Amino acid sequence: MNIDRILDHVTMYRLVLWYLAGLLAIALGLSALHVLPYDPLRIVFSTTVILAVCWVANIAFSRAFKVPANRESVYITALILALIIEPVGFDDATGIGALVFASLWAISSKFILAIGKKHLFNPAALGVALSALLLHHPATWWVGGNLPLLPAVLAGGILVTRKLRRFDLVATFILAALATVLATTAPSAYGMALSETLRSSSLFFFAFVMLTEPLTAPTRRWPRLAFALLVGFLFAPNIHIGSFYLTPELALLAGNLFAWIVSPKHRFVLTLERVEQAAVDTFDFIFSPHRKLAFEPGQYLEWTLPLDRSDSRGNRRYFTVASAPTEDQVRLGVKFYPDGSAFKRALGEMMPGDTIHAAQISGNFTLPADPDAKLAFLAGGIGITPFRSMLQYLLDRGEERPITVLYGGETEDDLAYRDVLDRAERELGIPTWYAVAKDARPEHYPGYIDARLVRAVIPDYLERTFYISGPQGMVTALGRMLRSIGVHRSRIQTDFFPGFA
Repeated sequence: MNIDRILDHVTMYRLVLWYLAGLLAIALGLSALHVLPYDPLRIVFSTTVILAVCWVANIAFSRAFKVPANRESVYITALILALIIEPVGFDDATGIGALVFASLWAISSKFILAIGKKHLFNPAALGVALSALLLHHPATWWVGGNLPLLPAVLAGGILVTRKLRRFDLVATFILAALATVLATTAPSAYGMALSETLRSSSLFFFAFVMLTEPLTAPTRRWPRLAFALLVGFLFAPNIHIGSFYLTPELALLAGNLFAWIVSPKHRFVLTLERVEQAAVDTFDFIFSPHRKLAFEPGQYLEWTLPLDRSDSRGNRRYFTVASAPTEDQVRLGVKFYPDGSAFKRALGEMMPGDTIHAAQISGNFTLPADPDAKLAFLAGGIGITPFRSMLQYLLDRGEERPITVLYGGETEDDLAYRDVLDRAERELGIPTWYAVAKDARPEHYPGYIDARLVRAVIPDYLERTFYISGPQGMVTALGRMLRSIGVHRSRIQTDFFPGFA
């Protein structure tokens, strides 16, 4: 079974939710078998309390602040809390109070500790940090401190990291944490220190679930690695300020502050102006922003709609911004399919004047700084959107670059943004070669983009950097094809955003 194909058809949030629910279910089973030292009824009771408080608090705050309520996010936060705060029983009033307190602060932080409608701190980390500091009821991180749960933590965590493509973040954090542990430990105790850190600590659960939370971590590569180094250093158990020792949640909160400093600060409210058809079943939603968006051509946004009835994919999506930073409106290009998701149905029902929320400007699929770098854009279907952004940007600036575009579709009617592509050829000398699989016109290449077409229209292809955007299967196949004809991996850039549109 192709894991990548499965991961492509589930959103990042849904995958994390399944992962956490699976860990909780495994913990319940192991507790019932007396493998874990917890009462299963306490786990169920604590989880129920946390879920109830988080759900009610989220509804209340979303209505008070008039922002869409994201159900998946609530359940994810609640399950994280249930897995890191030691379970309590019916008769433990102090423990129940701590659960309620941590849950309320975790959810409320998304609203009251937000700048530009973007929350500053990891919600679960803030909830347990305040519970420890004010109520002297710290998180025990029991999910990470029990060796029988480690295989499940690792297996699911690797899938989450693979979905997010954040192995660099996780690996840097783990290496930084281990290096700090060794640097603050006597050489004679290295073995014990490493064993405790790797086998009986929160290290891996923290890295896979807490560290990778998209809204409170930097999106660009180098700030992201600096974030991982900082949190990894502070995570080590021997790091302290006087007699005050840091905890994993405090390490993450410090990292969140760093991430806020180096990342875009705002969530945006966009008002729909009009809808234009770009190709068959493909439409451009053109929005007016309440404030100017600063982004690079080719980057993506997380888009959120208030859905009355969501489905398994939730009410958030990642889409590339099809407009250029030089344009006044924000353009979202979307292809619609039969039996589409609840999100796309709601998007398709939007009327002029309706609003959508957007946040987390991200992505490295952008033009290189060197204007003389030779490039080739390979697009399939709606994968043309980042190239539309880049080409419109170059048109608005009157900037010529050595670029060749190869654009493929099933039929002629599947080809979008012909106006921008034609202008780029006329005004900037950037040619577009069309590959059409069915009933191609004589002037177009019959079939899909392949090695023969690349060699024919890009004779200097070994000198170029290839940008590939489109359905994941196509992106993978084209990357493999390019490598087979001698293009080095370092010269192949693929579009990526952590969600399934």
